Amino acid sequence: MTTFKITLAYDGAGFVGWQRQASGMSIQKLIEDALADLDGRDVAVAGAGRTDAGVHALGQVAGFSLERAIAPDTLARALNARLPETVRVVAAEEVPPRFHARFDARWKTYRYRLWHGHTSNPFERQYAWHVSGALDVAAMAAAAPLVEGRHDFAGFQGAGSDPNTTEREVFSSRIVRSRKLSTTEGTEVILCGGELIQYEIAGDGFLRHMVRNIVGTLVEIGRGRRSVESIGEVLASRDRARAGPTAPAEGLFLVHVAYDEHPRAPATSS
Repeated sequence: MTTFKITLAYDGAGFVGWQRQASGMSIQKLIEDALADLDGRDVAVAGAGRTDAGVHALGQVAGFSLERAIAPDTLARALNARLPETVRVVAAEEVPPRFHARFDARWKTYRYRLWHGHTSNPFERQYAWHVSGALDVAAMAAAAPLVEGRHDFAGFQGAGSDPNTTEREVFSSRIVRSRKLSTTEGTEVILCGGELIQYEIAGDGFLRHMVRNIVGTLVEIGRGRRSVESIGEVLASRDRARAGPTAPAEGLFLVHVAYDEHPRAPATSS
């Protein structure tokens, strides 16, 4: 038996999420079905994160073991030949048998994309939340770092969650603003009359809907419906009702899963 680690990119539209469900197509089921065809037996696949329905990934990680002898690059090609074009294996490597994609992960990075403008951008329709009207992006940028550090994030967790602990450490949390520009005869034109606003967060783990609930709260701050300081109030309250709405799934991307220590995380003593 050989254990493999693969890195995946996928368009989450039309899928029920990463995890296999009783009905609907999941990314996990696609991978397991492709591996069963390749290895001639059922293969259990563990993912690093259970992305929800409609959520995308640029760097999801999965692990599994195969009886068939196969080189990592051949495995990647064989899987891609069996997967739809919306799901791609971008890297594959052999790892020790004890490797577990979820439990060995040390930190993850998520990115949320917002399209801000009076008109929606048809090319961002499936990959960003369209937010119209006035938006104080500077206030959002000031509020974003307030979730950094180790906190109890119960106020930002999704309904129905029951984790062992709601404490998590966020290493970085920031807003990045960029205008989409095209040049015609030397003249800069704002594409579709709007701008792309991206929220990026890295941490040692995330509760269900945590990132989307933080984004929903940041947008309410940008709209002037709550203060910058309300982020701290939500954290202190541990009350989901005190946070903003859950941002739509289509704007969220799992960007990176890391298996080494984050540079801002304290080193573990031996």
